[in-house]
Amino acid sequence: MHEHIRHMNKDQKGGAGQNVKGRLKEVAGIVSGNKKMEAEGLADRVVGAAKAVVGAAKHGAAKKLDR
Repeated sequence: MHEHIRHMNKDQKGGAGQNVKGRLKEVAGIVSGNKKMEAEGLADRVVGAAKAVVGAAKHGAAKKLDR
């Protein structure tokens, strides 16, 4: 397992997963011409990115507190 993945917290992992899900949904929407699916995929990516940022902030704060 990659070192950076092993050290991700649940928010970071959930955000990364949602980002991938959103990208797949967005591409499926583009390929099929389904604008609604494309928009939902983009929305999933935005939410996933936000979760990943929150997770990174939590991870950084936890590292600071461990010192």
